[in-house]
Amino acid sequence: MEINSIGIIGAGQMGNGIAHVMALAGYEVRLSDVSQDTLDKAVALIERNLDRQVSRGKISAEDRDAACARIRPTLDVVDVAQTDLVIEAATEQEAIKQKIFDGLLPHLKPNTILTSNTSSISITRLASRTDRPEKFMGFHFMNPVPVMQLVELIRGIATDEETYRACLAVVDRLGKTAASAEDFPAFIVNRVLMPMINEAVYTLYEGVGNVRSIDMAMKLGANHPMGPLELADFIGLDTCLAIMNVLHDGLADTKYRPCPLLTKYVEAGWLGRKTQRGFYDYRGEEPVPTR
Repeated sequence: MEINSIGIIGAGQMGNGIAHVMALAGYEVRLSDVSQDTLDKAVALIERNLDRQVSRGKISAEDRDAACARIRPTLDVVDVAQTDLVIEAATEQEAIKQKIFDGLLPHLKPNTILTSNTSSISITRLASRTDRPEKFMGFHFMNPVPVMQLVELIRGIATDEETYRACLAVVDRLGKTAASAEDFPAFIVNRVLMPMINEAVYTLYEGVGNVRSIDMAMKLGANHPMGPLELADFIGLDTCLAIMNVLHDGLADTKYRPCPLLTKYVEAGWLGRKTQRGFYDYRGEEPVPTR
């Protein structure tokens, strides 16, 4: 199946990054959200990021202009449903994702492929609520999308080979690398990454080290580009907690129990960079540890 147009639902951190790379690769993109303000901010951010790529010599001004012209923001879900491939990039809550797919179903073309950018939720379960489980799969980009090279492709129990091959071709056209993952909680990347972050929060919670010392230890001692608490802030503490809950519930193992301190930060609304406070306070000129 040839894919020429991409519908993206959710214009937040992940959605606008996916729109950016899809448009740059030559796809016609319809980017949707429930808020016009969010759409306006997403388009403005994409334009700034494309300008940055031009200034660094990574793309030409003509490439930038052509990519911008391919992105059509919309509040109408019908516009998105009429594309060849739909990527849901909403918040990491299963009920919200299911509601989105329920709203799409009456308007989809017969051959439209449905995918979710979920980082942890069962693809099989999401697909079972649709009229095309064989044309449904996980399409998990890493953040920030224009920079990170990996895409996890997750097949549900009913996903057919044609759907997988079509999505693999999209990844190839983007110039990224696909990792095929089985449909188990959190797949590959977050199955490994999130318990490490959660353990770093436990290390903070138990007083083994403070925020700065934990991050420094992992950067200088394990050669990680970012410390685990800094990375948690970048991802969003609410997302980290949601993934840990999926792991804990789905695998029924106490080693995946979310740290109470992580829960407390989320309850306080300290979600990381997007709220200006998490394990670091970002409201000043330099980030300052909050513990």
